[in-house]
Amino acid sequence: MRAIWKGAVSFGLVNVPVRLFAATEENDIRFHQVHREDGGRIRYKRTCSVCGEEVAFDAIAKGYETSDGQLVILTDEDLDQLPVATSHEIDVVEFVPSNQVDPILFAKTYYLEPDAKAAKPYALLREALIETERMAIVKVALRQKETLAVLRVRDKAILLQTMLWPDEVRKPDFAILDSDVELRPQELKMAASLVESMAADFEPEQFSDNYREAVVELIDAKLERGESATLPGTDKQPKAGKTGEVVDLLTALQRSVDRARGTASEDGAAESAESKQGEAEPAKATKSSPAKKAPAKKSAPAKTAAASKAPAKKAAAAKKAAPAKKAASKSA
Repeated sequence: MRAIWKGAVSFGLVNVPVRLFAATEENDIRFHQVHREDGGRIRYKRTCSVCGEEVAFDAIAKGYETSDGQLVILTDEDLDQLPVATSHEIDVVEFVPSNQVDPILFAKTYYLEPDAKAAKPYALLREALIETERMAIVKVALRQKETLAVLRVRDKAILLQTMLWPDEVRKPDFAILDSDVELRPQELKMAASLVESMAADFEPEQFSDNYREAVVELIDAKLERGESATLPGTDKQPKAGKTGEVVDLLTALQRSVDRARGTASEDGAAESAESKQGEAEPAKATKSSPAKKAPAKKSAPAKTAAASKAPAKKAAAAKKAAPAKKAASKSA
C-alpha cells in the first residue's frame, strides 16, 4: 500500500506520528464503451452548450448556479485566495461512547500506521479506546479540506473514518411513517421468533459478489471460445490528459505542504506549468482530425527501407560469386 498522508495524532500531551493508508477498495469490473462494429473506444468531447465549440481544459472554470438562475463563475485565481486547511495534525476533540456515533455519518475508512519510534504511544491510544469502549472525535485536513472523523480500533490497527457533516444527512420525510399502525401482540411475538430463528454471528467472509463472479465466468467463457479480438489502434492522447490530472493532484498536495512550512515552492510552480501543457496538448489533439493518419505515414518508410536492403543483398551476393568464378578458371 502507498501512504496518502503523513502527520500525527495529537491528544493531550501525547503526539503519535502516523501515516495514512486507504483501508478499502472497490473490485467492480469496469467496462469501456466501444463501437460494436470495430471495437473502437468511444470518446466524449467537452463542448459548450452556448456556442457548440469544443473547450480546452485551460478554458474551463467552475460555475455556481444560484436558486434564482444567476451564474457565478470562479476562476483558479479566485480559489487560490481562499483559506486552505493544510494542518498535518489529527486533533482529538473529545472521546465519545461508540454506540453514540450513528453509522450513517461514516464515509471513507483509512488505516493509521505509526512511525517506528511511535509504537508505544500508538498502542497506548489503541488500548485506551478498547478499554473505555469509546471513539475519538477528531478534525483532520485531507486534500486541502477539513473534515470530521473518528478514530476507532479494528484488530490491532487504529482506523480513521471520515464523517459527513450533520447538515449532509437527509431526514426521512415520509408522511406514511407518521400514520398509526396497529400491531397485535401475536404478530410481534411471531416476528421476534422469526428473527431469533435466523440469528447468527456476522462473518463477512461467507458472502461474495455473485454478479461479479458471473461476469468473470462469462468473460472467461468467451475467451475460451475465441470470441475476442485484438484491440484496434487508438489515439493515445487522451491518456496524457489523465496523467495531467494526476500531476495536478500532486501539485495541489505539494502546495499544501509548502504553505504549511511557510515557504514558496519553485518546483511546485514548474510542475503546475508542465501539467497545464499536458492538459492543453490533448485538447489540441482532439481538434486535429488527421490524428488517425499518423500511423500510415510511419508504415511508408518501412517499404523503402526494405527496398534499399534488397540491392545491398544483391551486391553482397555478387561479391561472393566473383571469387568463385576466378577459382574455377585457375583450376581449369
